[in-house]
Amino acid sequence: MFIRLNCFRIIFQRYHSTKPTPHQQAMMARGLPKRTPIEGVQHVIAVGSGKGGVGKSSISVNIALALSRLSYRVGILDADIFGPSIPTLLNLRNHKATTITKTNLIEPLINFNLKCMSIGFLTKSDGAIVWRGLMVMQAIEKLLRQVAWSPLDYLIIDLPPGTGDVQLSIAQLIPLSGVIVVTTPQELSLVDVRKAIEMFRLVHVPIIGIVENFSTYFCSKCSHEEKIFGENGGQLLANEFHLNILQSLPIDIHFRRACDEGRPIIQENETMLCSKFNNLAKQIIEFIHTKQTTTIE
Repeated sequence: MFIRLNCFRIIFQRYHSTKPTPHQQAMMARGLPKRTPIEGVQHVIAVGSGKGGVGKSSISVNIALALSRLSYRVGILDADIFGPSIPTLLNLRNHKATTITKTNLIEPLINFNLKCMSIGFLTKSDGAIVWRGLMVMQAIEKLLRQVAWSPLDYLIIDLPPGTGDVQLSIAQLIPLSGVIVVTTPQELSLVDVRKAIEMFRLVHVPIIGIVENFSTYFCSKCSHEEKIFGENGGQLLANEFHLNILQSLPIDIHFRRACDEGRPIIQENETMLCSKFNNLAKQIIEFIHTKQTTTIE
């Protein structure tokens, strides 16, 4: 009995290691299918983490709006099949995508000058989605290929938590211009974010940098600063993987209220968070420009 359990432990560790061997990495790289661009979409930027509850969706929405304010044509795709947040964040709850184009594509909804698509626009808003992996993959491919995205300069994809089928399928189906990794300073978050970074590198997705959310808190009454979720976690992660910290975002009650009310914070000019998201949009553009210049050379 002991021998059987020990053999099972060795096999499990071998096939479920968080860091594949060089041979496994080479095999996976060779097995990647050909990535086909989404028609009419110039750049696709993913926002991921590996960890839930770190603010990916709210950051995705405000990145998209910041790019739109710079006169780019922008869309946002909610790739979280089981817990879509984009309908709430963009004040589109209870709205349905029912219009079909002449080319048999689904017309995305439009709000704040963004083309928006989520599984929440195709199903009951209060109903649980109980699907197996194959159905989830079919839904993701439908959201990528059967939506009238064109023409777009940027499509922002809000990834679900984890490093599973959805993330791998998107990385393998379409060419991603880059991914922004979101974390909090807390070690509990960093554990999962490390796995996400390794996954993106394994499937050859360029990492634009790290956004550290919930980095600090300033009391609204006395302005006392408190590092509720820890300190320097994002910077330690950046140093570990030789990445850049793009922005550090504080805990802000106005931001939370704006998200719940479907009122993106970047619509409020002259705020500190608005400035940070504008800078983040410019960092994305600079990354894309540098990448294109390097490719041409």
